[in-house]
Amino acid sequence: MQNQNTSDIIELYLKQLLADQPNIEIRRAEVAQQFNCVPSQINYVINTRFTPERGYIIKSKRGGGGYIRIEKVRLREDQSLVELMQAHLPPRIRQTDAQALVQQLFDAGVVSQQTGNLMLTAMDHQTLRLTNRDAEDQLRAQLMNAFLDTLRYDR
Repeated sequence: MQNQNTSDIIELYLKQLLADQPNIEIRRAEVAQQFNCVPSQINYVINTRFTPERGYIIKSKRGGGGYIRIEKVRLREDQSLVELMQAHLPPRIRQTDAQALVQQLFDAGVVSQQTGNLMLTAMDHQTLRLTNRDAEDQLRAQLMNAFLDTLRYDR
């Protein structure tokens, strides 16, 4: 635990809560107080580590009785993970989000470790080497879409 930063610890805490139930409701100020950090750090963790690309839906209500609800996405029986990802694929994907998508595919047994690593290498900043980050994120999304198309069908 010495190598973990506060954000990692908060993420782990929230994921442990989610392991026992399908969704959780938290109060940002209470969690911040528990971890002796500012409430904006809770926002950071939620906004970067509990994204739709990572399999989560976030709902919030502001005000005195406000809360943040984190829900782990469950797939409908008639819709595969690949189809769901493809249907919600944004036009631009940051490298960290692409890594999260590939990790989901691996965790679900859709791709092997070798295939996942090949996908990550193809979408890596060092491979793409575009100076325009927006163009790179757009190309990464196109590559992810092509990978998902390939995974949808037996060829």
